[in-house]
Amino acid sequence: MNQTPNDAVHILLAIVPIVGIVMGSVVAFLYLLWHHKRTMLLIQLGQYQKPSFDLLSFSLLTGLLLACIGLALSIVFFLIEGLSYSLLGGLIPLSLGAGLIVFYGIRRGDGAP
Repeated sequence: MNQTPNDAVHILLAIVPIVGIVMGSVVAFLYLLWHHKRTMLLIQLGQYQKPSFDLLSFSLLTGLLLACIGLALSIVFFLIEGLSYSLLGGLIPLSLGAGLIVFYGIRRGDGAP
């Protein structure tokens, strides 16, 4: 019962990711276009309100998430492979998270909004 896949299977396997990427790009483009048109219409009508963004809370949350994920990945990679280049897969998010937490601490100490 050893059956070798025919050419149609190989073609379908090659086309599916391409179609997915193209359709995802089209959806992202249409979202950005419609968001831009909506914003322009709100500006013309005088009803536009700038969205607020809390940079301190965002940097703290993102920093904690990245640091915890990076620490867990670093421990797993160290236990599996020891000191190797795969350890960078955990150290990079760990250092990014630490940097964001340091940014939060510095910015909070300034009293800046």
